[in-house]
Amino acid sequence: MRSVSGDVVLRPARPEDYAAVQALLESAALPTAGVDGWFDRFVIAESAGRIVGVAGLEVYGADGLLRSVAVADDWRGRGLGDALTTMILQAAARDGIKDVYLLTTTAAEYFPRHGFRRIDRESASDAVKSSLEFSELCPASSVVMVRSSGHVG
Repeated sequence: MRSVSGDVVLRPARPEDYAAVQALLESAALPTAGVDGWFDRFVIAESAGRIVGVAGLEVYGADGLLRSVAVADDWRGRGLGDALTTMILQAAARDGIKDVYLLTTTAAEYFPRHGFRRIDRESASDAVKSSLEFSELCPASSVVMVRSSGHVG
């Protein structure tokens, strides 16, 4: 567990958080399919017993897929998205993940601050391209980004 600011704590997701995470993702118009298969790799931001942010990581060999980064509307602008993304990227580095990919339709300008850069969809690793998020859930118009393990910061 890690305190972010005030009464917000970042912690690994627990099974009892699942319904609240699903609701938060739905409110952010993010895909919920496949979350259950990777829920043990999700982190949440919690305040006063309420889940106010979430981020997850899918792992495909030496590659990862950052997914489901969402912050409740009334908590945006407080650094929770940055804190959650950093926590996921630190976990990926600890686990030896070489490249972390993501797909987005709305936040392509947000993720470069975390070392992500745009790439052509076909340049993603075959392992990540086989993911449900890549192959079915995110539209072909999604921006694909990658952050390589050599990134510092």
